[in-house]
Amino acid sequence: MDKDIQKIRKSIEQRKKARGIKQDQSKGKDYLRSHVLPDTEESHGYYPTFPTSANQSKKSSSSPVTKYAVKAILSLMLFLGAAIIWESESPVLNKPKAWAASALTDQFPFAKVNVWYKEVFGRPLSLTPSVVTEGEDSQPVALPVTGNISESFEANGIGIKIDPGQSTNVTAINEGVIVFAGNDTSTEKTVKIQHSDGSISQYGNLSSVDVHLYQFIQANELVGTFTPTNEEQSVFFSIEKDNHYVDPAQVIQVDDNN
Repeated sequence: MDKDIQKIRKSIEQRKKARGIKQDQSKGKDYLRSHVLPDTEESHGYYPTFPTSANQSKKSSSSPVTKYAVKAILSLMLFLGAAIIWESESPVLNKPKAWAASALTDQFPFAKVNVWYKEVFGRPLSLTPSVVTEGEDSQPVALPVTGNISESFEANGIGIKIDPGQSTNVTAINEGVIVFAGNDTSTEKTVKIQHSDGSISQYGNLSSVDVHLYQFIQANELVGTFTPTNEEQSVFFSIEKDNHYVDPAQVIQVDDNN
């Protein structure tokens, strides 16, 4: 048995010499193989190779430069392609130009996508959790606040003004997604909600805004508060659909006593 082992080791040494492997190539490697690791070639018939630090540094140094170069080239190609499409007068490019203009100017249908997501996955697509009440009616049933209509749609062609006469909560007329929550040049603190039918309801002259951008909101859920002041006595409310304002009285049943 010992003679067979000696013959195997002798054969291995001869193959090493034939491949040009020197015994004193690396003392550390010989020590590792002889004292720590088993003779790999005896067990598996091959000699392990160890990657050098030079090869590793070469790979690591070239990868980030290559990635940035590819990104820069792709960005430049995208920019040049968009510029060519936009400046070209060819009728073939009319559709891509119209699509690009629509993508840059039209509001993304967040509410419609949210309805689809809720139907498929059973919960709203929202960046923050929202409480959903089972069986809640999604149709608009009332104005955002209770009060007297101090200015009708016919008076300004945009919306109506409602005087609640006291501090009150302002609620959403229907479920949707917040597409604006901040200061508007004409109605100051304002909230705009995009609904699944494509319409946008606006709530202006608020005292506080209690929602944030892209939040999903239920019908009759709080969007803000209003407190009458000497400068402002009314809440502004409007509904916009297909880039045109519509009379809220045509969408919501308004009490004739208001």
